[in-house]
Amino acid sequence: MPQPRLVDANGIQLAVTEAGEGAPVVLVHGFPELAYSWRYQLPALAGAGLRAIAYDQRGYGESSKPEPIEAYDITALVDDLIGLLDAEELDSAALVGHDWGSIVVWSAAVMFPERVSKVVSLNVPYRGWCTGFPSIEYIKEHLVDRFGYVVYFQETGRVEKSFGADPARWLKRSYQGVTANTEFQGDDEFAVYVDAFTAGGITGPVNYYRNIDANIEATAHLKDAAVSQPTLMVTTDYDPVLPPSLAEGMDRWVPDLRIAHIENCGHWTQQEQPDRVNELLTRFLTETG
Repeated sequence: MPQPRLVDANGIQLAVTEAGEGAPVVLVHGFPELAYSWRYQLPALAGAGLRAIAYDQRGYGESSKPEPIEAYDITALVDDLIGLLDAEELDSAALVGHDWGSIVVWSAAVMFPERVSKVVSLNVPYRGWCTGFPSIEYIKEHLVDRFGYVVYFQETGRVEKSFGADPARWLKRSYQGVTANTEFQGDDEFAVYVDAFTAGGITGPVNYYRNIDANIEATAHLKDAAVSQPTLMVTTDYDPVLPPSLAEGMDRWVPDLRIAHIENCGHWTQQEQPDRVNELLTRFLTETG
């Protein structure tokens, strides 16, 4: 994995790692991950003649970690991504997202369509609302069995205390609870995450979830907005939170859509099945016409 560099974007600093030259592709990670989660994709995309750019989102890794909860709303997250394109003097780029990274990518695609050439989402479908989640009240009443962790994250300090007591145990449970293969990370790879989150804490990453209701309000005008770019949606067979069925009917909002499915894979798609993900990404991102 190449060494990151700090880039000034949207009034903060983002830790950016890149490889290759050619048409730009920006890779946006989810929770609780890092740009490091794209370590298999960076060289593969570079080898396919693309410029692959991954960054630690705000609150993560070596990127800035603002204190206010509202500093992690969807507008700030999208503005970070667009600010990165500006800093790199890129008129547009293909965007690849996973988990919360997908929410940022979907939102950027409808907020700044002229800056986004193609869209790829791993695991997270687009259902006509770019911010992904329903309201916290709706989750409490109807989806607590699947999204109970979102409710748990709302109370400031609670998850921070649990995480602080044993970061390695907390992360291990997070990763292994939604994977098809508990051995998808080696000890050295897992240590990268433990070191990063022990140093940076979990508050910034959890603050993404504390903006869910604010995000819904801020993007109300984008309800049912179409994603106009060529789009690849990747589903997996063993993601207990985001099953493949959620991608059914996406073409209502995404007319230029293809869907690919990966077997024997849980939530951490690009790390669990890197060869298959690399194959899908390089084919879709390099095709013309």
